[in-house]
Amino acid sequence: MITASKAAPSRPLPKEVTISQEKMRFVPAVSLVAPGAKAHFVNNDPWDHHVRASAAGVAQFDAGPGGSFELMISGKPEGKPGKTADAIFDKPGAVLLGCHLHNSMRGHVYVSDSPWAALTGPDGLAMLDAPDGAASIKVWHADQLIDIAPLQVMLGDGPAKATLQLNVVPRRKRI
Repeated sequence: MITASKAAPSRPLPKEVTISQEKMRFVPAVSLVAPGAKAHFVNNDPWDHHVRASAAGVAQFDAGPGGSFELMISGKPEGKPGKTADAIFDKPGAVLLGCHLHNSMRGHVYVSDSPWAALTGPDGLAMLDAPDGAASIKVWHADQLIDIAPLQVMLGDGPAKATLQLNVVPRRKRI
């Protein structure tokens, strides 16, 4: 994510997102939203989910009150639409999603306080259209062990490239 002080991005961050529970997974596994975004949770599994949300990583130890929630969503009846519940993400930072009933379920919502933020693609690259001038690049990954110090860069007329090394221990993929 890039923090800059002028102009507005060509693609603003979403103010609304849909997060499904499918085959005991959050889909998408990571969502990126603006502060105040509304999340629409849809349970497409035939069994109940008890979704919980709390600050992720080290932030969970000093998160203070607020920012966390629990949603009990009944299973989807056969032949009917999935049951739903909504939540608002108003506090910047990473939010861990889980299920009290199914410990293997894990997802994240990153609430960016910068309008210049992007999810990487399968290739690990993120493209941003940020304004010229000084910028601070911050990288976040759900499995990183410690926060990476932001990278300070100067953006100019042409494309710029920044490379950062993550320190992660990937979770074993479920089949």
